[in-house]
Amino acid sequence: MNLRVMLVDRDPQRAELLEAALAAAGHRVIARINDDANLAAEVAKRQPDVIVIDMEAPGRDTLEQMREIARDRPKPIILFSDERDPAYIRQAVQAGVSAYVVDGLSRDRVMPIVEVAVARFREFQSLRDELESAKTELADRKVIDKAKGLLMQKKKMSEDAAYQFLRKTAMSRNLKLIEVARVLIALEETLL
Repeated sequence: MNLRVMLVDRDPQRAELLEAALAAAGHRVIARINDDANLAAEVAKRQPDVIVIDMEAPGRDTLEQMREIARDRPKPIILFSDERDPAYIRQAVQAGVSAYVVDGLSRDRVMPIVEVAVARFREFQSLRDELESAKTELADRKVIDKAKGLLMQKKKMSEDAAYQFLRKTAMSRNLKLIEVARVLIALEETLL
């Protein structure tokens, strides 16, 4: 897996160390920026696979930008920092940091950290996608149940007959079952 990495570091020597370690593992640093002021905009423009931030103590603005990235363009974010405060670490993780590393870095540690962060990020994204899918499915089920209830009440159908009616209507019109249910509910609400 060859990754496109954005590197954020104010210290050129540390940045060189990181870039060399990443390059040795076959990854490519596509952007090296020394100022985190426009981090979210840079991520939007360059579309890296991974963001590696190496700062002594990133500020609240950096955390807010990481939160924005996690919300709008989720990417694995690896943060090397000297900040050991548990509250700050918790804030960084809540802002979307996949790996938070204290006590500096050595060339040998960089790649295992990157690999674990990417794997954890992908696993988290998978769980998030599953949760969103389950929420959507549940919401759709409620709408379909409401449409069945309307048919049962207005047309005196059994639950199975109401479901079959919705299903048959969806198939004959080349629509999804949820779309037919929404139309039926909207019509009922319009006629009230």
